[in-house]
Amino acid sequence: MMQSKTIKRLAVVGAGVVAVGLFFYFDLAQYLTLEHVKGSQARFQELYAQETFAVVAGYMAVYIMVTALSLPGAVIMTLAGGALFGVVVGSVVVSFASTIGATVACFVARFILRDWVQERFAHRLAAINKGIDEEGGFYLFSLRLVPVFPFFVINLVMGMTRLSLWRFYWISQLGMLPGTIVYVNAGKELGKIDSLGGILSPGLLVSFIILGLFPITVKKLMVMVKRKRISAES
Repeated sequence: MMQSKTIKRLAVVGAGVVAVGLFFYFDLAQYLTLEHVKGSQARFQELYAQETFAVVAGYMAVYIMVTALSLPGAVIMTLAGGALFGVVVGSVVVSFASTIGATVACFVARFILRDWVQERFAHRLAAINKGIDEEGGFYLFSLRLVPVFPFFVINLVMGMTRLSLWRFYWISQLGMLPGTIVYVNAGKELGKIDSLGGILSPGLLVSFIILGLFPITVKKLMVMVKRKRISAES
């Protein structure tokens, strides 16, 4: 039984290593750039109009893979979602794809790469474990709203905590949604740029102002909420 589990773990790790290796060997990161998204936007939107389900499914599959394997490009994928699908559809698609990918990464860290994650992120485990012990799921919610740690680090290190995968999923879904909407909206505005003059469009300027103010505003709100919780408990 133990040998079977070991073989399965090695198979999953091997598949992940191969996938990451192919990603860098074929320089697939070049397709996860804003320049490529802009250059391919018209073709993708035409394809989206013809094969809506297939395009959305393909986009989600790539996004989930990028997130699950902690590959670079999630931010560009989110902006591209806004440019290709618009705010409403883009926000829904990105929200589910990013959360599913994050949960897969958490699962892999917990059941397959546990020893590696504990060794690699030992310096951050203590702080996160303390936060989970003191605040439970609210700590993850606050990390998703104001990412003190990088997105992929949260996914991996949360696999070392006692938080269930289901709680990790729905808390992440809710916590990342506001930021997702902000980034998708910025992507929609970026998708409208067809000249240098478009950079100064009111819609894009407002999007970037929101993008800049969002983390500061949320951080202050979280501090207020935390103070209210402490005063209510005392």
